[in-house]
Amino acid sequence: MKKKSLTLIILTLILLPTSFLFVSQSVKAEHSDDYFITNVNHEITILYNGYIIINDAINLVGNASQEATIKSIKIGFPFQYGANFLDCQAYDVSQTFNVNVNVPFEGHMSFYAVEVVFPEPLNITKGKEYTFNVGFILSNNLFYMIETGKFVLDFPAYPSLTKPVANCSVKLNLPESATNITIAKDDGNVNTAQYFKENLSAFAYYPANLIFSLSEDKLQLFDVEELKREITISGLGEISGSDSYYIISKMSKEIAAIEVVLPPNASIVGAYDQFGRKFESTPSLVDAETNRYRIALTLPVESYKSTRFTVKYSLPSQNYLNAQGENSEFNCSSLLFRNIDYYVKQSSVSILLPEGARLRAPETVAYADSFSLSRNVFQEALTLNMQGVSPLNNILPLKSNLQIIYTYNPLWLSFRPTLWIWALSLLGCAIVLFWKRPKAAVPVTVPTIAVQLSPETIKSFVNSYEEKKRIISELESLETGARKGKIPRRRYKVRKRTLETRLSALSRKLAGYKEKMRVAGGKYADLMRQLEVAETEINEVEANIRSIKMRHRRGDLSLEAYRKLLSDYEHRKERAETTINAVLLRLREDIR
Repeated sequence: MKKKSLTLIILTLILLPTSFLFVSQSVKAEHSDDYFITNVNHEITILYNGYIIINDAINLVGNASQEATIKSIKIGFPFQYGANFLDCQAYDVSQTFNVNVNVPFEGHMSFYAVEVVFPEPLNITKGKEYTFNVGFILSNNLFYMIETGKFVLDFPAYPSLTKPVANCSVKLNLPESATNITIAKDDGNVNTAQYFKENLSAFAYYPANLIFSLSEDKLQLFDVEELKREITISGLGEISGSDSYYIISKMSKEIAAIEVVLPPNASIVGAYDQFGRKFESTPSLVDAETNRYRIALTLPVESYKSTRFTVKYSLPSQNYLNAQGENSEFNCSSLLFRNIDYYVKQSSVSILLPEGARLRAPETVAYADSFSLSRNVFQEALTLNMQGVSPLNNILPLKSNLQIIYTYNPLWLSFRPTLWIWALSLLGCAIVLFWKRPKAAVPVTVPTIAVQLSPETIKSFVNSYEEKKRIISELESLETGARKGKIPRRRYKVRKRTLETRLSALSRKLAGYKEKMRVAGGKYADLMRQLEVAETEINEVEANIRSIKMRHRRGDLSLEAYRKLLSDYEHRKERAETTINAVLLRLREDIR
């Protein structure tokens, strides 16, 4: 009897933890079925400059038998994409949600996850249904060109959630001209930009590669480091704007043209380089709906090099400005880069009010990441600063229209003309007083004599200049030989570095001689002026020749036009070289 009791006790002790485990698992399983994810639309978009937007539209259906809520939900992707994560936004049709980034993913270490926190706990009682979106921005390091016209995108094939997904549809938004599409993923390759998966498991781990061909430059790899938009309002209500770009190329080839998006209804568009020189080609309208323009750069951006340029335009006052007496309302909402299709790291919008205008309630414009208000004696300017601007801002619900209200008295229009009248009046009075002053004794002027130059100085200058011409000629021959493959690459680099070092030393030496001759005055100063004009002409002609050659290779310039321009530039170069030779000849005559 005692043996039976002991056996029963031992058996009870063995089965007790198992029963607890079973109950625990049952409770956990019951809790895990409190809601289902019935559908996810997984949409991937490649932005114009290679950045990636992943937008997951999640449909959640409650299944709790009793009143129950959830405060948050987690979503992620394979951890290898975490290093390229830039931003995440969660939202529904009416509001945005808070997002905690880089959070633990239910003990799964191979994922990068975010937690979407709902403004109010979601009621997941059976039958309740919710739809919301989670958007990710990933860097353009995941997108690269393997050869001319052929691109590769590394992306998560499906979203990773803590629950299974009944239906997951995937769509990749590619340019219409994309061809030869191939998507390689662990559950099977596809040759279309859309695919579908049923019963997607929880914590799905599916890295994928997309390979496609693109003949046009509809996608280009570059970073927009900075975009400064400046809007100026005149006293008459005229509005002008300028967008200043600072970009860094990440292409393996040159970037000859870039497409930019301007504010709605912008007109009279012109593009300028960082020195204020207007580009040869006028920007062309590519898409009227988004006001997208194509900018043909005068000097293409070399691989992994940077450039700056500015686009200037006018805006119709009737679309942006509402004047009522001395109060004016300026609608800035459409100026906050809401239509761009590229990622901008740092951006700002500056609004310069008319002279004499005063901003009302500036604290109400704290719409961006930060803002500042600057004031001088006659004018105020408001600047809004934003970081990480992308098309994701377009799909987020707009909280409210950004209106800037300022007061302006039209009498300020006469301010500048009045200043000019006063200035001219004072100048006239000064001239009259100067004219009527007592005449002073006329001083005896002694003519100045030009400083004499020694023949050795002139001879050294001529010899140095001849040496400079010889080195430049040798550099040109070296470049030609390298292009034709007649000179080994290593020898070409060593020889080029040696010649450039000698040329730099000669240029510094010649600069000293030129200064001495200018100080000497007389014919020597005139000869130096002629020499500098001719050198400037040669530099300008050589830059123009490089430009037309590049345009001809791109097909922007016909063969006939190219030959005509090339002939004109070569004639100009010959005339400039003739001038230089004439100057050197006159200097040689002084040595004899």
